[in-house]
Amino acid sequence: MIDIGVNLTNNRFDKDRDEVILRAMSGGINGLLITGTNIVESKKAIKLCQKYPGYLSCTVGIHPHDADHAQYGYIDEIRKLATSVSVRAIGECGLDFNRNFSTPDNQIKIFSNQIELAAELNLPLFLHQRDAFDEWYQLLLPYIDKVPAMVAHCFTGSTNELQQCLDAGMYIGITGWLCDERRGKELREAVRLIPLERLMIETDAPYLTPRTIRPKPKSSRNEPSYLPYIVRALAELTNYTEQQLIKQTELNTRRIFSWDS
Repeated sequence: MIDIGVNLTNNRFDKDRDEVILRAMSGGINGLLITGTNIVESKKAIKLCQKYPGYLSCTVGIHPHDADHAQYGYIDEIRKLATSVSVRAIGECGLDFNRNFSTPDNQIKIFSNQIELAAELNLPLFLHQRDAFDEWYQLLLPYIDKVPAMVAHCFTGSTNELQQCLDAGMYIGITGWLCDERRGKELREAVRLIPLERLMIETDAPYLTPRTIRPKPKSSRNEPSYLPYIVRALAELTNYTEQQLIKQTELNTRRIFSWDS
């Protein structure tokens, strides 16, 4: 299995980053896709991938939270970073009108430019969306056939939103949100609709630690070695076995991100 969403450059991993990677390796995780959230973090992600070639790959882009801080020439900078052999997608990019850490106008501008860049470079899009589905979806629709793939990272939306994503040919990233019977109730119902060939799995570490971990970890920090708890939850909620999920999600990930084993 491969974890397609790990914020491994986050400072919560500064003290034991290598140990976290080794735990993932020994826990049956066959690869980690490191998330780039701005120019600085994307550069750190590439550097980290160079230390673990083959096992680590990454995305490069600007998260909507960071849109207000994007500096002149950011698209040229992302374009340059995307030439690295470690880079598999443009992102994490999208819209987040829930917290609005950046203005909606800036979010839309930065997102639109990254969509165009992905089409130019023929790279998949690694997508973020929160409380902005209609605007997000309308920006993406003209590019459905112009990029190799779109991955709805950390999907937490409604059944209707999920169906629209599937109708557009998107891949769906499922996190430990599924393991929370309180917040994840709607997702736990919707997840049954996802075809196995469109499914991907991710921890979004250090966030969204599965509530189903037993014994409960001392730290609230999530990490890639917890990915099997998401697989287990998926198996319990769908007609897929854990082995089917492990095998097919890795095949999906390697195919869509052109990631050789």
